[in-house]
Amino acid sequence: MSRVSLKKSGLNFGHPPETIAFWKRLVREALSLSTPTPLYIFSALPIAERLAEFDAALAGAGFQFKTHNSKLRIQHWLSCKTLPVAPLLRWWREQGRPIEVVSEFELRAALSEGFAPENILANGPAKHHWLPRFELRELSVNLDSRAELDALLPFAKKLNWRLGVRLLTSEEYDPDHPQFPTQFGFAPDEAVTAIKKLQRAKARIETIQFHLRTNIPSGQVYERAIAEVAEVCRAAKFNPLQLDIGGGLPVRHVLTRGGKVFDGEFGLRAFAQMLRRASKPFPELREIWLENGRFVSAGCGALVVKILDVKERRGLRQLICNGGRTMNALASLWEQHEFLLFPERTGKETLTAVCGPTCMAFDQLARLPLPRSLRAGDHLVWLDAGAYQLPWETRFSHGHAAVLWHDEKGLRPARELQSFENLWSQWK
Repeated sequence: MSRVSLKKSGLNFGHPPETIAFWKRLVREALSLSTPTPLYIFSALPIAERLAEFDAALAGAGFQFKTHNSKLRIQHWLSCKTLPVAPLLRWWREQGRPIEVVSEFELRAALSEGFAPENILANGPAKHHWLPRFELRELSVNLDSRAELDALLPFAKKLNWRLGVRLLTSEEYDPDHPQFPTQFGFAPDEAVTAIKKLQRAKARIETIQFHLRTNIPSGQVYERAIAEVAEVCRAAKFNPLQLDIGGGLPVRHVLTRGGKVFDGEFGLRAFAQMLRRASKPFPELREIWLENGRFVSAGCGALVVKILDVKERRGLRQLICNGGRTMNALASLWEQHEFLLFPERTGKETLTAVCGPTCMAFDQLARLPLPRSLRAGDHLVWLDAGAYQLPWETRFSHGHAAVLWHDEKGLRPARELQSFENLWSQWK
């Protein structure tokens, strides 16, 4: 298996050799099992490595993990929406870590995989339309609106929920239209009113939360947002026990469409030091909560597709594959990921479009220089497919892809390639 020539393509993804060797081994093993493609492979090992690296930086800044002393603790929550794969949930629970959910389906998944309610955090908007159906004690819930507060407060008191208030800071906005805010959380004045109402009601309010967006380029953005959170807490005379800063740390080894790395200005050590510095205005703070999805899991996945046909016209070579953007990799619309080639192909390169099998011109996984020696029957491996590709997967004229899961116990099937019978049997 070979890599796309980074020198000739002009793209530098920065994967270390051991990472490439790891994925080559897993893909060879997957194909040796005659697993049909398109195929996702997800592995727990890159997640464990990313968390260990992150925790080392946080520990260097003085944070603690799984302790009950007076020092400030860090808590990682699994972002279920990022990669809702049952074996991952089981693996994460076995690590003794909690999970964050944003929908009824995700809550049911967490409960099905054995998470206790006290290790589940419910986030997201409009939860009052489904959360009351669950009689779960000790749940953690971050309130998103006045309507949620009014509807859920009686349940929160009855079931001893650990409540938080989500704040919309000025650092949170629609990335496509920065002049507009997102639809989440309370505005600062609304948040002060909400906190005071919860205090008067003697609810168990412990948390203040914000979540900016994805691929935040610098820790300074978080620092400014935390300063706004501190102002709101002072105005409400509220000393939170938990500061939930959401997720959004930038992904590694993935490029923008313009060829820039997403994490070019970001460093874990500087981020950890910023958190220590920014947490000082919260005198009773016990924990900082992190809900990073893309940063933790992007590197844990790969998409394997097979070349079905080859065309060439107007100076562009086109590989028609059995998986692509429309079905399996929506993020390829704004991201560039590194490719591995299986078997190894070398020689003269030409501008090539990697296309999926659907009847949409939109269905192009990438356009880049690739060896002319690639032919039908070869496989292409699109790395860093562990974040959001699976939940955004479609069944456009096809079924869902097969999934293999890998952890300390080895590689094994987690989901079969969807059959027509399975797809069509849903209809009455």
